[in-house]
Amino acid sequence: MAVINYITQVIFDFGAAATVTAECERLGIRRPLLVTDRGIVAAGIVDRVLPHLAHVAVRVFDGTPSNPTEAAVMQAAHALREHGGDGLVAVGGGSSIDLAKAVAIVATHPGSLVDYATIHGGSSRIGAGVLPVIAMPTTAGTGSEVARGAIVVVADGRKLGFHSWHLVPRVAICDPDLTLDLPPRLTAATGMDAIAHCIETYLSKAVNPPADAIAYDGLLRGVAHIERAVIDGHSREARWHMMSASMQGAMAFQKGLGAVHSLSHALGGLPVNPHHGTLNAVLLPEVVRFNEAEVPQKVAAVARAFGVENGAQLAGAIRELNRRIGLPPGLAAMDIAPESYGTVVEHALKDHCHATNPRLASATDYLAILHASS
Repeated sequence: MAVINYITQVIFDFGAAATVTAECERLGIRRPLLVTDRGIVAAGIVDRVLPHLAHVAVRVFDGTPSNPTEAAVMQAAHALREHGGDGLVAVGGGSSIDLAKAVAIVATHPGSLVDYATIHGGSSRIGAGVLPVIAMPTTAGTGSEVARGAIVVVADGRKLGFHSWHLVPRVAICDPDLTLDLPPRLTAATGMDAIAHCIETYLSKAVNPPADAIAYDGLLRGVAHIERAVIDGHSREARWHMMSASMQGAMAFQKGLGAVHSLSHALGGLPVNPHHGTLNAVLLPEVVRFNEAEVPQKVAAVARAFGVENGAQLAGAIRELNRRIGLPPGLAAMDIAPESYGTVVEHALKDHCHATNPRLASATDYLAILHASS
């Protein structure tokens, strides 16, 4: 079993879930709130984790929505206070982990959650007193278990980022066993989320060679194993590599993401509640095509990972991969109407990922990407 100290402590291997009690004890957590969602409960995953928490007083909150909301954060914070909780164990995908991070803020900081949003200068207001979070991912996609950020849909409908090194989970327990029963469609969508993280952070012009190396290695793992994970969900090899690709993408995206994410964050606040990873998969082809003029050598390197030679071929290869793993061909198939694009672009231009895209996009550029991705 590997124990990795990079950004945070990562316990990575089949069976790693059994370490959660020891990690609670190490961090001084005696009354954790276990944050998850009803799908994870129904799948029996929480019942597999709870025996490993037999020596602490745990309460389960299963009200995490598919895109975490401020309302759900406040409900979980209320449950935490009723329980007298002193820490959080997040069991689920990025939504549960992000919700737990937001609860860690509101449970220990005054004012409203929005006060701590990155675009409002809130990062510097998040202090070391946040409650400790243990993250146990059940998908291989967001990488939130090793990331300093959380994404939450706030009360006015905006999908905002909250970022601080104090929000990084104190330990990430990455057990591929917890992903073996993930359905094919969710495996595909979360896997493409991980691949998008690796690509966007690799293409970002910020200087961070170690992050580039981690991201590119994660990309190679993701491209090589995503189809096997979708077709044969119980392939331990494919699940191990996809969980690693997810973790590596998030370890690297401390460097910054780009236009795929600025648009998907904005689209994620729409009433149709589109899945984040699916949005990334649909947007990725046109964004890499857009970025090729600015970083042609890096786009060519990404293209080679997909077995093609240039940005135009890369866009086609990503679309073909999406098709093979059962993801929709465009935004229209996700019930996203062009009438919403004006508002989406307005929010994307203000998103924290906008400035780190290698080629700065204008409103016109964003509109063109959306229409080409329809």
